[in-house]
Amino acid sequence: MAHTPGTGTRSSSFLGEVRDAVTPRATVLVLGVIALQLLFIASYVGALHHPRPKDVPFGVVAPGGAAAQTVARLERLPGSPLDPRTVADAAGARKQIMDREIDGALVVQPSGRTDTLLVATGGGTALATALKSIVTRAEGAEGRALRTVDVTPASPQDFNGLSSFYLVVGWCVGGYLCASILAISTGARPANPRRAAIRLIAMALVAIVGGLGGAVIIGPILGALPGGVVDLWGLGALITFAVGAATLALQGLFGIVGIGLTILLVVIAGNPSAGGAFPLPMLPPFWKAIGPALPPGAGTWAARSIAYFRGNAMTGQLLVLWAWAVAGTVVTMLSAVLRSRRDEAELPTQAG
Repeated sequence: MAHTPGTGTRSSSFLGEVRDAVTPRATVLVLGVIALQLLFIASYVGALHHPRPKDVPFGVVAPGGAAAQTVARLERLPGSPLDPRTVADAAGARKQIMDREIDGALVVQPSGRTDTLLVATGGGTALATALKSIVTRAEGAEGRALRTVDVTPASPQDFNGLSSFYLVVGWCVGGYLCASILAISTGARPANPRRAAIRLIAMALVAIVGGLGGAVIIGPILGALPGGVVDLWGLGALITFAVGAATLALQGLFGIVGIGLTILLVVIAGNPSAGGAFPLPMLPPFWKAIGPALPPGAGTWAARSIAYFRGNAMTGQLLVLWAWAVAGTVVTMLSAVLRSRRDEAELPTQAG
C-alpha cells in the first residue's frame, strides 16, 4: 500500500514540472512558431516551385505591317508568356529596356532570315533565359533564326543576377535582428517616448553602418555588383532602417509577437516575392502582386536599377521603402506615447 502513494506523487510531480516548464504563454508561442514554419514552406515552395513567364512586357521592332503581325503572333503564344507592344526602332527598344519599361524586344529583319532578341541579364538571368527560349521557339516555327544581344549584362561575378537580392536580404536581416535584440534586452515595448526615440536613433546608426558595410562588401571587396558605393550605401541604410522601424512598431503594438509578424511580412512573404531568384513576371499572381509593396521586393528592384540600369525606374520603390520607414517611426512613437499615458493613468488607481 505504501508504494501506491509514492507512484502517484511521482506522477503528480512530473505533471507539475510539465506545467511549470511549458506555460500557456509558451504553448501559444510554440504554436505560432509552427504556423510560421508551415507558412514559410508554403510561401517559398508556392512562389518558386514552378516559375513561368506571364505577360512579360516585350517590345517588337519591325517595319510596316510586319510589326502588327508579329505582335499578334506573339500574343497568341500558349500561356500568354509575353505582353508584346510595337516600338519604333531598335534604339527605342534599348532605351525602354534601360528604363525598365520592357524586359526584352525582338528586332525583325524582313530582308533576311535572322532576327535579333534584346535582353537584359542584369534584370535577372532567369527571365532573360526564359525569353530566349520562348522567342527561339516562336521564330523557329516561322522558319527564322535568332541571335541574342544582352543590352545590360550581369556582372561575371554576379551569378544568375542574384547578388542584389542577397545584398537586400542581408540588409533586411540586419534591420529586424537589431530591433529584436533591443526588444529582448530591454523589453518589447519601450516604457516611454524617450526610450522609443533612443531605439529609433540606435536603429538609424545601425542602418548607416550596415548600409555602408554591405555596399563595400558587394562592390570593392567582392566585385559582385558594378553600382556606385554611395548609391548602394544610401539604399542599404534606407532598407535596414525601414525594416528595423517596422519591427519596432510591431513590437510596440503586439509585444514580442511583433517579431514573429515581422518575420511573416519580410521573410515569409517578402523574400520569395522579391523577384530575386525569379523576376516578378515569372512569379504566381499573389507573389507578383505583393512583392513590390514589401521591403525585399522594393529593395531588390532598386539595387538592380543602381547596378545595371543607371538608377532608372526606382522612384516608386524608394517611396515604398520610405513609407515603411516613416510609418514604422510614427507607429513606434505613438505606441510609446499611448503606453506612457496609460501607465500614468493607472498610477492613482494603484496608489489608492
